[in-house]
Amino acid sequence: MKILRRIGIWTIRRFTHLRLVCSVIAAVFFLAVQKRYWPRTVRAVFMKQIVFTGFDALSLILLVGVLAGISVVTQAQLWLGKFGQIEMLGPLLVAVIVREAGPLLVNFAVIGRSGTAIAAELASMRVRGEIDLLDAQGVDPMVYLVMPRVLSIAISVLSLTVVFVVASFGSGYLFGLPIGVSAGDPSVFVRTVLQAVTTKDIANLLAKTIIPGLVSGAICCVEGLSAHGSATEIPQATARAVVRSIASVLFVSALISVLTYA
Repeated sequence: MKILRRIGIWTIRRFTHLRLVCSVIAAVFFLAVQKRYWPRTVRAVFMKQIVFTGFDALSLILLVGVLAGISVVTQAQLWLGKFGQIEMLGPLLVAVIVREAGPLLVNFAVIGRSGTAIAAELASMRVRGEIDLLDAQGVDPMVYLVMPRVLSIAISVLSLTVVFVVASFGSGYLFGLPIGVSAGDPSVFVRTVLQAVTTKDIANLLAKTIIPGLVSGAICCVEGLSAHGSATEIPQATARAVVRSIASVLFVSALISVLTYA
């Protein structure tokens, strides 16, 4: 009975947390489509978050994309060339990088870099009483703090994933030239990849970037705002945000893959 009780408590807590995250995402959409919730101050916060989450992370994503391209694309060209199946290069690269590796790695990088910062910042504001002060001044924390951060993460993940995919393909092809494992003419390589991209792949890419971005952004905000008491709550809230965000990204990505390709 104790085991069943623990399972029930765990299930109720996870369901309550899921409901809260979904409510935050729904509220973000409700607020974002109304012009009156975009005053100059909120737009300024949104742009700062875009710069921090997207632009400042560009060098990291480019580095990861280049290294992934050298590892994956070069190996794919090498092995397919050995077996005379170079025409399968496009479908293989699309399946590995566009469908799975790109969205996952970018989501993880954004969570580790920006998600932790958001959770720590909001938790620190909560512990110091700044959230209550904003509320007392008539400033809605959902509009001023949560909405711009959640939207900026979703937009940044999508943009950075496109950069990651392009960097991976380009670096893999260029690295393959001097070692003699390239697919040949650049136009042939590009055409092989583009021909392998389908409408499902585009929908899959959009879903695996925007939806996990919204979910991880909402989780980081929820965990940050849930901190109370002393400053020791800040690292705990940050740790919970990272763990739950990564778990949610893996779950959502697997679900999208099943719904898209099964």
